[in-house]
Amino acid sequence: MRSGARQQKPDAAALEAARDQTIPDVLPEPGEPLRVLFSGINPSLYSAATGHHFARPGNRFWPALHRSGFTPRQLAPSEQSELASCGLGITNVAPRATAQAAELSAAELRDGGARLLALAEEYRPRFVAIAGVTAYRAAFARPRAAIGPQEEMLGPARLWILPNPSGLNASWTLPRIAEAFGELRASASD
Repeated sequence: MRSGARQQKPDAAALEAARDQTIPDVLPEPGEPLRVLFSGINPSLYSAATGHHFARPGNRFWPALHRSGFTPRQLAPSEQSELASCGLGITNVAPRATAQAAELSAAELRDGGARLLALAEEYRPRFVAIAGVTAYRAAFARPRAAIGPQEEMLGPARLWILPNPSGLNASWTLPRIAEAFGELRASASD
């Protein structure tokens, strides 16, 4: 599906059925290069219902990814498999779909931190970029962490915290989010 093409919107029943479901990670084939592994907090009900990461209308992940230069054009969520050809992947800190990230327990976030470390050790990305500073703080017990590069590593990967691209994060506009993604892209291209 080309960007601009529309996917069918899940109805209320499909969204409710998606509660607590998971969606597969988007990862390159083993041995293929992985520059950046992006991690959301957890799938929304919309993402779980469609099977696509960052799928909810109003989420700014896909526009920010393109505007920052990671992709040659803006991909639709249904085109997520094309990320591997750009050396990119997607996962989540917590795999369980919820209506709001606040529904996740502290234990789920900590377990997600361990899962991210295991993925970093297996796939060896240059960077792991977590989109959501609050989730990062909880998952890794770093209460003072801020957006941007982190001093600590995640296994072999450099760690970078991005703003949450959800449309609910009104304090971050698309141009600011794209700028934050662009700083990561510049470092990942070095």
